[in-house]
Amino acid sequence: MTTGTVYGLGLGPGAADLMSVRADRLLRAATHVAYFRKAGRAGQARQIVQGLIPEGAVEFPMEYPVTTEIPLDDPRYNQIMSAFYADCTAHLQALAQGGADVVVLCEGDPFFYGSFMHLYTRLNGVVPVEIVPGITGMSAAWTASGAPITWGDDILTVLPGTLPEDTLVEGITGADALVVMKMGRHLPKLRRALDRAGRLAEAWLVEYAAMPNQRVTRLTEYAGETAPYFSILLLHGRGRRP
Repeated sequence: MTTGTVYGLGLGPGAADLMSVRADRLLRAATHVAYFRKAGRAGQARQIVQGLIPEGAVEFPMEYPVTTEIPLDDPRYNQIMSAFYADCTAHLQALAQGGADVVVLCEGDPFFYGSFMHLYTRLNGVVPVEIVPGITGMSAAWTASGAPITWGDDILTVLPGTLPEDTLVEGITGADALVVMKMGRHLPKLRRALDRAGRLAEAWLVEYAAMPNQRVTRLTEYAGETAPYFSILLLHGRGRRP
């Protein structure tokens, strides 16, 4: 029996028409479709492809066992998540070894801060795995801001907002252009870090880039103390221009 392939399918930032032609083709021919979601939620990846999954395709929702209930630095977090990814991997591996191709829906790009990479490292070399890249959320965010993110020789820095405040200050201070992911409840800390680095006035917050409820706001005018999950902070570069 021929072994099936597991596809990490990059869906892009949130609009179905920002998927690649290849991703669309694979999805429309899929017989097995897997995706991550929080318990009790439809899941953003699944919502993006609403109406595109073929009738009769078998769906496999992979529900996170924890999100913010346990701190990331608690050893239990890694133990629980490792067991979860191992269970998901076992299911996908069994499907592939049984001859089925499986499409795994991935928000943005599968290899950029995505959950799929945890499956990839477990599946790669065991069954065939292919990656279909997608437009990242940060690309959609700077497009929504209406200004180029980098010019000339600008160096683009990407930071997770979960970093300690002093580390954020160091990164912000040394950045030409900046993208901050994963801010959420870390927004007050990020504000302080931007202020300490002298760049608070330059910062833009983009919520739900490329989605129907997209919103672009200067951070100094943003009243919230937390940011939605699909939020990205930008500092635009100011490099060499002709």
